[in-house]
Amino acid sequence: MLVLRDVQKTDLPGLKRLAAVLNTVNLPNNEETLEAIIDKSVKSFSDKVKDPFEREYLFVLEDVRNELIIGTSMVIAQHGTYEAPHIYYDVSEREHYSASIGRHFRHKVLSIGYNYEGPTEIGGLVVDPPYRATADKPGKQLSYVRFLFMAMHKRLFRPRVLAELLPPLMPDGRSLLWEACGKKFTGLDYQDADRLSRQNKEFIKELFPSSDIYASLFPERVQKVLGEVGPNTQGVQRMLERIGFRYVERIDPFDGGPHFEANLADISLVRRYRSVKLAAEDFDMQGDDVLVGYERESGRNRFRAVRTMARLDDKTAYLPARAKQLLDAPAGARLSIIPFD
Repeated sequence: MLVLRDVQKTDLPGLKRLAAVLNTVNLPNNEETLEAIIDKSVKSFSDKVKDPFEREYLFVLEDVRNELIIGTSMVIAQHGTYEAPHIYYDVSEREHYSASIGRHFRHKVLSIGYNYEGPTEIGGLVVDPPYRATADKPGKQLSYVRFLFMAMHKRLFRPRVLAELLPPLMPDGRSLLWEACGKKFTGLDYQDADRLSRQNKEFIKELFPSSDIYASLFPERVQKVLGEVGPNTQGVQRMLERIGFRYVERIDPFDGGPHFEANLADISLVRRYRSVKLAAEDFDMQGDDVLVGYERESGRNRFRAVRTMARLDDKTAYLPARAKQLLDAPAGARLSIIPFD
């Protein structure tokens, strides 16, 4: 059985191993960056970041038997502030017609936009390749745990939730849109610009054109990837759509990946959230497939969750002994539950 929990500073070697294997935008292979992400998360879970909308929560998925971190996911309480706005392209269509020559065109137009009190963002989802497509469904666990946590603490998050999905990238990891547009206005490579934008948004506002951009000016292969989801992210897209997310005709200004959004209160997993007490008796028969979370008010490891079978009634949850052991929850403890279907 796998356990989901809040990241700890002692997890740095495990995250470095995972980042060295993957080296993705979500989990960069840079020790200083990883240390900063861990530190911000530890302070967020322990309420040491006083403004709740400045908090960032990093979850890790641990293979307890092998003492191995096999994946991560993240919730950013608010993506977009006055210091670091949420930047995007609105995607619209414009029609042009000339009666004198009988020509009619439809053009896709990109309009840069800024959000200073932005939505909550979910992201940072990575899974160690050997564990992908296994019966435990680690990617789904890492995705769902974010909605479980948000359902437990709705007041700490914005009414809208954003997911930025990766588009098809070039074999070497470069972005077609960035090569056609962003690089020409900044002189930066895609990876360097993405890394810089984590701390500094000013260069985007100052160097990107403020006027509309007609995508018709881009090569055909660039136009095709605008708002498209990459092959490795299509499963995430289907999951998001199933629980209530929709494409909102916005894309990332760096890579052209689509933005999916939903109202937090309307997400099906959040609507089906339950809070019950843990029964003293063990349960080892077939029941409901659920994700169960337990949270302590103090200590290093504040939050833990497991996927397990459970028997539920209106006020009580009966769990297998192994699930209770991994949760480290005493009988009578208040548990948080969402379905895992």
